[in-house]
Amino acid sequence: MAVDRERVAALVRELLEAIGEDPDRPGLRLTPERVADAYAEFFSGVGADASAPLAHTISVTRGPAPDTLPSGAVMLRDIRFRSVCEHHLLPFRGHAHIAYLPGEQVVGLGALPKVVDVLSSRPQVQERLGEQIADAIAASLDTRGVLVVLDASHECVTMRSGQQSDASTVTIAARGELADPVARAELIALLSAGHGGRE
Repeated sequence: MAVDRERVAALVRELLEAIGEDPDRPGLRLTPERVADAYAEFFSGVGADASAPLAHTISVTRGPAPDTLPSGAVMLRDIRFRSVCEHHLLPFRGHAHIAYLPGEQVVGLGALPKVVDVLSSRPQVQERLGEQIADAIAASLDTRGVLVVLDASHECVTMRSGQQSDASTVTIAARGELADPVARAELIALLSAGHGGRE
């Protein structure tokens, strides 16, 4: 479902009036339309099918490189994402790290960021976002296990009363064999390696 830009713009104008501002002053005159355009982007994932990017799979035994069967996890680190917290409609952003243990089918690595993008482009909470990403991958691919780690900074924490500017939130969602903490320990160690200085 597409965002109703005209309705959003009208509501933003009303919001500006409600906080005591003049929506007709020069600096705010175009703000309702700007916010409507931003919301159309931020919430483009509402109603979208997150599993659609995973529809095209590649057979590992009959595919282009049958002599290079993966013996362990396939991992994609540092997928940048941004979302909007549904509690305060403030942004949160960070990195998603995804690993899965493939069965007979793998997916092009470019599909994984698309899943993250669809699911993060809607009002969210980080805990649910990670679970939804894991569910989409587990349901669409014949994986033996899925691991999703999200590390994000939330403006409701960094900019509101406590103003904890350096705080980040880490969540883990796991399916199948990777639901066992021992089984996923190596992957967690790989995710942690080299990320001490990341923004």
